[in-house]
Amino acid sequence: MTVYYVALGIGILAGIAGQILLKAGADAPDFASQLMRPSTLAGLALYGSAAFLYIIALRKLPVSVAFPSVSLSYAIVAVLGHFLFGETFGIKQLGGIALIMGGVVLINQH
Repeated sequence: MTVYYVALGIGILAGIAGQILLKAGADAPDFASQLMRPSTLAGLALYGSAAFLYIIALRKLPVSVAFPSVSLSYAIVAVLGHFLFGETFGIKQLGGIALIMGGVVLINQH
C-alpha cells in the first residue's frame, strides 16, 4: 500500500511543479508563443506525469482519499505563487489553506 501513497505524493509534487512552470511561461506575448516556451512544455509534461502517477495510486487507494489529497497542491501552489510571482496572500488565503490541510488530515485518518 505504501508504494501507492508514494505514487500519489510524487504525483502531487509533479502537479505542483507543472503548475509553477505553466505560470512561469504565462508571460509570453501571445498564446502561441506561450505554448512553445520550454517552461510551458515542461509543465505540460509534468502534468501528464502527475496524471500517470495518480492512475497508479488509484489502483489501491480509494478515490475518496486520493482525490482530496490532491488538494494539498492548491495550498502549496498558493504559497509558491506568493513567493515566486508576488501574488496576493492574505488572511483569507491562509484560512482556506488551513481548512484544506485540516480536511486532508481528517480524510487520511485510518
